[in-house]
Amino acid sequence: MNLPPATALPQTPLLVIDRTALMRNLARMQALCDAAGVRLRAHGKTHKCSALGRLIIEGGAVGLCCQTVGEAEAYVAGGVRDVLVTAPSPPWGAARLAALAKTGATVGAVADDEGQIDRLSDAAVAAGATLDVVIDLDLGTHRAGAYPKDALRLARAADAAPGLRFAGIQAYLGHLQHMEDLGLRRSADEAAFATLKALVAELTEAGLPPPVVTGGGTGTHAYDLASGVYTELQAGSYAVMDVEYDACGAPDGQAWGFEPAIFIASSVVSANHKSHVTCDAGFKAVSMDGPPARVVAGAATGSLWRAMGDEHGMIAHPALIDVLKAGGRDPLGFDKAVASADADPARAWPSDAPQVGDIVWLQPGHCDPTINLYDALHVWDGTTLERWPVDGRRVSAL
Repeated sequence: MNLPPATALPQTPLLVIDRTALMRNLARMQALCDAAGVRLRAHGKTHKCSALGRLIIEGGAVGLCCQTVGEAEAYVAGGVRDVLVTAPSPPWGAARLAALAKTGATVGAVADDEGQIDRLSDAAVAAGATLDVVIDLDLGTHRAGAYPKDALRLARAADAAPGLRFAGIQAYLGHLQHMEDLGLRRSADEAAFATLKALVAELTEAGLPPPVVTGGGTGTHAYDLASGVYTELQAGSYAVMDVEYDACGAPDGQAWGFEPAIFIASSVVSANHKSHVTCDAGFKAVSMDGPPARVVAGAATGSLWRAMGDEHGMIAHPALIDVLKAGGRDPLGFDKAVASADADPARAWPSDAPQVGDIVWLQPGHCDPTINLYDALHVWDGTTLERWPVDGRRVSAL
C-alpha cells in the first residue's frame, strides 16, 4: 500500500486511491482482455468518476458501462464518448439518452420488453438520433432481463424499430460474482455460456447475428474471457477491489491478480476506553451492505472496525475483542462490558492502540456503494494528492 502521510490529508474521513496499485490493476485487466481477444467495457458504476473512466479508456477499453441514465450523462459530459446503460431505464430516461446520442456520443441502452424498445425508438426519432439497443437477458440474477426464449422476438423488434440499431445481447451474472464455492461458481458460469452460445446460433440463423455479446464481471472474469462467447467484458471492481472480493477469492483459485487500491482515511477522535478507540468513519463513510471495512494500517494487527453510528466507528483492539463480544448487540450489555474492562486493574491499557489525532486506514467492504458516499476520490501518487470528482454519483434534471 502506498498511502499519504497525515500531513497530506485535507480532512477525514477521506476516500484515497493508491494510484500505483490502481494503474497495475487497470493494466492487468486490459492485458487479460487483449490476450483473450475480448473488448473491455469497464463498468463505471463502481467508481462513478469520469477522470477514472477516461484513464481506463486511454489504457485500451472501448468505453464504459453505466447503470443509470445520470451516470451516462455525467460520463459523456466528462469526455467519455462511448457508453452503454446496462439496466433498463425508466420511461423518462429514453428522451435523455436520445439527447445524449444527439451530441455525437455512441450511446447504448439495454431493453427486456417491447415497451422499452418502443419508447427508445420514439425518443430517438424525435431527437433525430440513433441509439444502440442491446437485449438484456436474465440467466439467473432475476433483477432484470428477458428469458432467452424471448430474445429473438426482442431482437427483431429492435432491428425493425426506427432510430435504433440492434447492437447485441447482454448477460450479466451478478448472482455468481461472489460465490465462495469456486467449483459451483465456474460450473454455473459455464452453464450460462452454453445457453448464450445456443442463443447466438439461433439469432445468427435468423439473420440477426449479435454484433456484441457483453457481460461478465470481476468475480468470473477468468471464465468469461475463456468462454469463447463473450466479445465484451463488463468488469468494474477489479480497478480498486474490496474486502468482499478478497473474501470470495479469485476465480482461478490463486491469489488475486488485482490488489486493493482504495482506502478510507479516518481520524481517531476519542480514546477513553481500553477496548477501543473512536474514529470519524461511521455509516456515512463506509457502506454496510457487505462485509465490514477492514483495518489495514494505523492500528495494531488484528484490530477491527465496527460502526458506532452515522459519523463514528470503533477501532477495537485485538487483545480486548472479548470485551466487545461479551457486550454483544445489547447497548446495556456493551456499556457494562466496556465499563467493567476500564475499571479492571488486571487489564492494561494497550500500548499499541492509536491515539487521538492518529490516522487509521480502512479498506471498504464493498467498493461501489462506499464510493457513492463521497464527492471525490483523492488519488495519491507518492508525492501529490489529486482530487477526482465522483461526478456521476447523483445527476438530476433540476
